[in-house]
Formats: sequence, structure tokens, C-alpha cells
Amino acid sequence: MTVLTRLPSAPAQSQALHPAGNLRQLYEALLRDENPRERAHAFLQEQLQQAADIAETLPRDPGRWHEWMTAHCTEVARRYADYLQQRQAGGPRQFFSNKAQALYFLQAVAPTKLVDGAWLSGLLPQWHDPRFAGLLSTYLEELGEGNPAQNHVVIYRKLLADQDLQESAAIADEHYLQGALQLALGLGGMDCLPEVIGYNLGYEQLPLHLLISSYELSELGINPYYFTLHVTIDNASTGHAQKAVQAVLDLLPLEADRSEFLRRVSLGYRLNDLGQGSRAIIEGFDLDRELLAMLARKRPFGQHLHSDYCRFEGQTVNQWLATPEQLPGFLQAMQDKGWIKRNQDPQASRFWQLICGDGAAMFGVFNAYEKQLLHDWIAGSWTSPKAVKSARRHGQTSAPAVIPEQDPDLQQLNAALQGQDDHAQMALLIPWLAPARHAHPAGLLATRRFIELKSRLP
Repeated sequence: MTVLTRLPSAPAQSQALHPAGNLRQLYEALLRDENPRERAHAFLQEQLQQAADIAETLPRDPGRWHEWMTAHCTEVARRYADYLQQRQAGGPRQFFSNKAQALYFLQAVAPTKLVDGAWLSGLLPQWHDPRFAGLLSTYLEELGEGNPAQNHVVIYRKLLADQDLQESAAIADEHYLQGALQLALGLGGMDCLPEVIGYNLGYEQLPLHLLISSYELSELGINPYYFTLHVTIDNASTGHAQKAVQAVLDLLPLEADRSEFLRRVSLGYRLNDLGQGSRAIIEGFDLDRELLAMLARKRPFGQHLHSDYCRFEGQTVNQWLATPEQLPGFLQAMQDKGWIKRNQDPQASRFWQLICGDGAAMFGVFNAYEKQLLHDWIAGSWTSPKAVKSARRHGQTSAPAVIPEQDPDLQQLNAALQGQDDHAQMALLIPWLAPARHAHPAGLLATRRFIELKSRLP
């Protein structure tokens, strides 16, 4: 019988310069764009200093980058074929041992996914320069070209909502690092052009974890559309990966210091390796730790709400919940009394019946992720006979989002555009393509209008 003996220790901060809470605060400030440019610059300089200590993996000769990119995609395809062969031979999932781990992953990467493409946003004013065409095409595709059913942020928000994962309390501060980096690069714009295109070069290469995540999320009944969409658009033939390489080649100086420009491109490329990547996040999941952390967050709300009728080892539930240090003992006491039966169908546990089901006394106390943590911890090695044996295919089956015509921001934008010439309209539209705005109804309209004007203006 597993006994939980301690509360989880907080994950080590990957960035010592930013104590707990600071990365999230910075992320939110950069997203709101409330005059944070000095903070963005300082933060970016700190991260570039750390990136300089990471080993160089990008070939020094940019003339080899197309070949390097193709070789990378070929290797990813080979490794994914090996993975599929192992799974089809009956091998276990390699990423998500249970659904709780998958939901943990979706939450942990949310700060990054909800600013998808932000590092390119500062290049929008260069829409008239053909050298930026590939980069702007990449950004506009991240925005779904104004179609809410294809806008990456809209899609990810819907994924979180479908899984009842809209509570950010479970997201560790360190998981805001990459999102803050992307926002800082976007705010830097042309001032940090080499770093932006270097970061873009690294971010848009197809990673193996994207393919495996898509497969295993589907197995667990979670729509993987957001991830499968990136598999297709990040391809090496015509997708973002190819455009990322070409963008660097197009923007290399002709007579200015090319070596310095490439040095900065390389630093931007290595920014991708800061913080916890998807694999590290997945591997860092610990069910016992996450369960106790969740119960510790809930404890203040429930420590005075239980009656004294039920006692475990002589203590009332309220007494057990008096301090977080007692939570492991409380779980063990419920196991000893038979209220929790580990490694069995959770339906056999009285405690689970209080949480989930018709007439459950604690119905609504736990959200979907919290219930999944409890379910998977109780179930342990037990496997439902209805468990999915092979990946199911999911499409984007939801109805396309409808843009409300009565939205006040949309109406105001339409009114502002009236009577303006094309160039004046572009100036009004660009702010609505910012990371915090483009998924809004007015931002979606602005994206479509921006693309229309860009196609006809010289």
C-alpha cells in the first residue's frame, strides 16, 4: 500500500532571477502591453545571456540549413515510425500514463500555446517588404487568417474549456517562461530582428513530441486537433519550417556584419531551449505530488465545512484538514477505513462516490482535472475493461465559431475604418493583430481585413 508521507516541494525555478510569481506577473504585463517595453528588454537580455551558455547545435553555414532541416524532419519521421511500431505491437503509451497526466500537460503548456506566434507580432509593420513575406505568412496562419475555427489561440482556448481546464492555479510559475519570451520578442520587433528570426527558426522545426502527444491524447479521448494542425503546418516542404529557414537567408545583411547578425540569430535559436520543454513537463509529472498539491489548494475552503459525524482515527475531517501537513495521513486513514480502495475501480471507493455520481454529496467541489487526479490515483494499476486500445481519430468536429456582429469592439473598429484610405486602415488594424487581441471578434475581423488590404497594396 502506497503511503504519501510529505507534501510536494515546489519545482526548482529554472530561472533564478525570477522568484515564484514573477514570471507569471511579467507574462501578464507583457500580454496586456501596458508600457512594459523596458521590462521586456531587460528580461530578454537576461535570457539571451543564459542562452549563450547553451551548446551550439545550429550549423554555422546558413547555406546548409535547408539540408539540416530536411535531415531533422527525416529523423523525426523515422523515430515516430519506430514509436508506432512499438505501440502497434502492444507497447504502452510513452508520454501519458493516465489522463490526469495529459490534462496536467495541457495546463502547463497553456501559457505558451495561448500566445502562439507572438514572437512575430512586432514585424507586422514590415508588411510592405517582400523579405518578410514568409514570416508574416507564418504569423497570419497562427491567427487562422481571421477564421475563428483556425485561429490557434481560439482552438486552444476551446480545448481547455472542453476539458474544464480554465483554472490557472495549478500552473507552476516556471511554465510562463517561454510565453513571456515570445511576448518579449514580439515587443522587441525590429530592434531584435536577428533574435526573432533565430527563435522562429528553432520553434518551427517539427518536434517528435508533437506527433506522440497527438497520438496519445487521441487515445485518451482528448481532441488533438491543435497539435495535429501544427504537424501539418510545420512541414519541411512548404510549411513554417521551410519558411523559417528562407526568412533568415532573405534577411541576411549584404554588406553589414553578417557574422554578428548570425551570432544573434544563433542566440535567438537557443532561446527555445530555456525553461522546461514539453518532454520535461511530461516527465516531471508526479501523480502523488500533484494530488497533494491540489488538496492543499482546496483545504482552506473545506476545513470548516464538514460535520463532526464522521471520524478517522479519532479525528474529524475538519481536524484532518486543519494543516496541509496532515493531508497524507488523512488519505492513509481513509484507505485504512476502507473509504478508498487503491488499485481498484474508483466506483468501489466510498470517497469517490461522494465526489462523482448521482446524489454525490460533494458534487461540484472538484473540477474535471481535480477529479481526474483523484480518479487516477485511486485506480492506480487498475485498468478499465473499456480502456481504449488504439488511437481514435478526431477531427475538428465542433461547429465553426460565430463572430457576434453586436460586439462593441467590433462595431467600434468598423466605425473607425469608415472613410479611411487603405494605408490609414492598415495603421488602425495592426494593433488588433497583437497577441492579446487577435482571437477577439474585432481581432479576427482585423486579421481578415489586413490580409485583404495587404494583397492589393503595392
